[in-house]
Amino acid sequence: MKPAGLGRVLALVLALALPARAAAVPATITVQTARGATQLAVRMDRLAGPLVHGGTLVGLLNGTIARREGWYDLTLARQAFRFLPGAPAFAFNDRLQPLAGTAVVLRDSLFLPLQFVAEVLPRVLAERYSWDPRTARLKELVRTPPPATTIARLPNGLRPGHVITVDAGHGGRDPGNPGIYFPRGLREKDVTLQVALLLRDELKGRGIRVVMTRTTDTLINILDRARYCTAECELFVSLHVDALDARARRRFGEVSGFHTIIIGEENTEDADRIANMENEALQYEDAPAQGANDLDYILRNLQMNEYLRESARAAELVQEELAKVHTGTDRGVKQHNRLAVLNTARRPAILVEMGFSTNPNDARLMTRRSSQQSLATALADAIVAYLLEYDRKLGAPSAAGNGR
Repeated sequence: MKPAGLGRVLALVLALALPARAAAVPATITVQTARGATQLAVRMDRLAGPLVHGGTLVGLLNGTIARREGWYDLTLARQAFRFLPGAPAFAFNDRLQPLAGTAVVLRDSLFLPLQFVAEVLPRVLAERYSWDPRTARLKELVRTPPPATTIARLPNGLRPGHVITVDAGHGGRDPGNPGIYFPRGLREKDVTLQVALLLRDELKGRGIRVVMTRTTDTLINILDRARYCTAECELFVSLHVDALDARARRRFGEVSGFHTIIIGEENTEDADRIANMENEALQYEDAPAQGANDLDYILRNLQMNEYLRESARAAELVQEELAKVHTGTDRGVKQHNRLAVLNTARRPAILVEMGFSTNPNDARLMTRRSSQQSLATALADAIVAYLLEYDRKLGAPSAAGNGR
């Protein structure tokens, strides 16, 4: 669905659910800066609610507006806000936040919800702006720059407070694939848990808080796993083991390697094979999963588009680091839109296929303790590199290095 169409449908859905705002809407607002006071007219829209002219507002606040791929990027006080016209939400610090109204484009001009001026700016940039509801006035605060300070950093250059969710695929009565060349009694669920626990320890040793979907041999609903990665979580990492179908036995020795999957629309043949294999876990749920409603579907698509770049970048870094320790083929980053374990993600999310249990060399790599540790270390290196880039994108300078 195109961004404009997606936003309009989302606006119509949420318009039915959101109560009407009780506060009186002013006919004009005043924007007061060091250069003087300017009045802006408030325009009423039946679906979008009260609006103000975005270009004029941003100009008065010495900001910028740029249009990219259907989104409008606003920069105010060195902070970035993203709006998708027709969608009752905005993105700030790469996280979607709801709005009662929506941004609208009229005659090639962007109009912003009055709520953004009256509530959002005074809340997220409280040191810069204040709002007086009695006079409908947005005031730019005069402030003395604080003395330069050094931000505390971890030895690896990361800022403190990062959170990662690690998911050991399968578990309990869901064994995953049988592990043709694994040692007797070992299944995919065992290998994913072993590597996941090592990855947890690696990340914790680097100052990163880790949320585990499971730490024992238990079954976690496949549709609940990505929800462990809440708003404070920067990345969801699901670990799995690949396998060829038994009918391809003649190719067992030929096909090896690792790849990382993200939610996307490419749906290659290989990604489709993996989606079908991993989605077999749905048969082990106690009750059939309830179908997503229209709003869930729209939100998933909106957030999938928002986090596609972040997920893709994390996947690229995982491939780069695993290539340094893996003996199999680098099979690259793949996309699929029907991976159950990723479809409920509301944050950047990746699924790592660490190797083929139907390949003797891969199987040996994934089951030896020393090489499991190498895989976990490589994954941790990739995650730290991703978080360092994330810090830089937010304007937080960090020390060089991605190691421990």
